[in-house]
Amino acid sequence: MTSINKRPLFVYEMANNHMGDVEHGMRIVHELRKASDGFPFQFCVKLQYRDIDSCIHPAYKSRYDLKYVKRFSETHLSWAQYKQIKDAIVEAGFLSMCTPWDEISVDKIAEHGYDFMKVPSCYLTDWPLLERIATHDLPIVASTAGEPLEEIDNVVSFFAHRNKSLALMHCVGEYPSPDEHLHLGQIALLKRRYPELEVGYSTHERPDNFEAVKIAMALGATIFEKHVAVATEKYAINAYSATPEQVKQWLHSALEAQTTMGNMNTRYPAPAGEAQALRDLARGAFVKNAVAAGEVVDPQNVFFAMPNVTGQLVAQDFSKYAQYLAIEAIPASGALMAANVTAANTRQAVLAIVHDVKALIKKSKVQVPGQCELEISHHYGIKNFRENGLTAITVINRDYCKRLLVALPGQKHPEQWHNQKNETYHILYGNVTVDLEGKHTDHAANDIITIPHGLKHSFWTKHGAVIEEVSTSYAKGDSWYTDESIMKNPDRKTYVTHWMD
Repeated sequence: MTSINKRPLFVYEMANNHMGDVEHGMRIVHELRKASDGFPFQFCVKLQYRDIDSCIHPAYKSRYDLKYVKRFSETHLSWAQYKQIKDAIVEAGFLSMCTPWDEISVDKIAEHGYDFMKVPSCYLTDWPLLERIATHDLPIVASTAGEPLEEIDNVVSFFAHRNKSLALMHCVGEYPSPDEHLHLGQIALLKRRYPELEVGYSTHERPDNFEAVKIAMALGATIFEKHVAVATEKYAINAYSATPEQVKQWLHSALEAQTTMGNMNTRYPAPAGEAQALRDLARGAFVKNAVAAGEVVDPQNVFFAMPNVTGQLVAQDFSKYAQYLAIEAIPASGALMAANVTAANTRQAVLAIVHDVKALIKKSKVQVPGQCELEISHHYGIKNFRENGLTAITVINRDYCKRLLVALPGQKHPEQWHNQKNETYHILYGNVTVDLEGKHTDHAANDIITIPHGLKHSFWTKHGAVIEEVSTSYAKGDSWYTDESIMKNPDRKTYVTHWMD
């Protein structure tokens, strides 16, 4: 069943190769049908319409010394004859596309019910013709050839403002195009520049070049166009048109590319045996020293070595977000088995914290250097972070220190003191209640609070706050908490890099 939306779409450009002979044109259609059978693609046959009376100036109609006057005149068909070939295209199960060379032809293409309107490279910026094309609702396929990007931009904008469906075709207007002139990388350029548009490849390479289509497909082209012809005793074919047999080889090459590439939009399903092969090569997790039941497995007490056994944790199971608690004793050099531990993974919780911190910073309009590491303090475990915790961004830490403290709505920082560090809080955003040695004070944006070393302090916020902390040098071992359980928690901090991206 034909569908104008199915891809990839292979377009057979008959152009003038019907030779002005309806029967010959219909023969080309039938032979293309046989060449296309069995391939899982969508197919389309393209004609070119010309109203000779308006397309060629009356004074030049007899100038057969002019290449295109001679070619177009000798292959001219009446509108009824064009329609005969178009009907044969549809009867053969193909979609239909047509290129107009004048305004009268544009209207005839719409009248004859084609599926697509084609703009050739030579008319890409023929604005009178484009204006007429835009009066109809057919999807438009436009070849770009050597047009500058600025001109292509103008054409894309022209059709976008008129809500027209447009696809662009990379094309080289050289017949045939030598391999070194194919410029297939332009497909990638067009896809990057116009990500909202479909991009294809209108090929004029040698008819026996069956590799270019593979490259074009790999670069993301979804529409492929090739000139086609059938040689007979009466009619020869030109140097850039493919015979039905060459078309079949072209399609085989495209199918090979499609099969090799697989799906470009979703992750491929692992073939049978791949997962096991990768698992067999993974390094197994072992403990250096014995771990008692109920004890958290310290990452520093874990080493990785081959081989691993079924059910054993492997190196891929460990990250800064993974924590394991032994539910039974594990001897020194013993394997960490999934059945012998309970696991917790904090990745999603950390990502949620990062999301909310970034949202509050954006709301506050405070500028934050993107290269700075985010320090997440979860004093009573990450599950309780939103009640008790804080995030800090160290901007600089030398003999002096500047940090940005971000407290989420409803969050409290537990009581602590520093033996060395003197610090000053400048409230940049929000409201904060500060407790200094049992005395509560409320503060708003632009307030300043000075906290000498040795002074116990805590703070909390109802709606969220961003605080600039300016202090003497910050040492990680110089934070002391009134609640000794916090001091006994070695995993109370998580550090995140590249979090602003």
